[in-house]
Amino acid sequence: MSEDLVVRQCAPTLAGIKTGSLFPCPCDNPAALLEQSRQFNRRLRPKGLCLLPLRCTQSSALLYLYRPAELRRDLDGQLARQLLARAGYPPARSERCIAALIRRLRQNKDFPHEIGLFLSYPPEDVQGFIENRAGNYKCAGLWKVYGDETYALQLFAKYKKCTEIYCKRRQAGQSIEQLAVAV
Repeated sequence: MSEDLVVRQCAPTLAGIKTGSLFPCPCDNPAALLEQSRQFNRRLRPKGLCLLPLRCTQSSALLYLYRPAELRRDLDGQLARQLLARAGYPPARSERCIAALIRRLRQNKDFPHEIGLFLSYPPEDVQGFIENRAGNYKCAGLWKVYGDETYALQLFAKYKKCTEIYCKRRQAGQSIEQLAVAV
């Protein structure tokens, strides 16, 4: 797993403007990937970040870079708690919710719809996606929007600009530790 890949896929999370990012990574050696994840965590934990492999196949892994403190806040909202409870997640701590998400991802081929709650998607958009079975949305970008379209479009633009800036900074030689903002 390269730093370039992490920056390209997770810039808004590194910048502290998004709770979490999910991305695929080539992986032909799960043990080596786990060691790389541990090394990333040692380097990024002081910035409030955590990298977890959520699911591995024979050739790739699904990784989740997130900010645990921000995730606790996101999952503590009333609508987020309701959506998670309806989907069978345990109440209370975000760590238990992540463990449940990992189990769901490993047991099923499909993505659980509530995964958006772990990625800073507005809960009303996650709810709309579930209730409308991915149809009848107002617009689509990084996710399908059912709630505040103006707000979502502003976020899409903000995340895109952040990614452009971070990729340029990475190409200019900044390390991932330099790019990661402590929140």
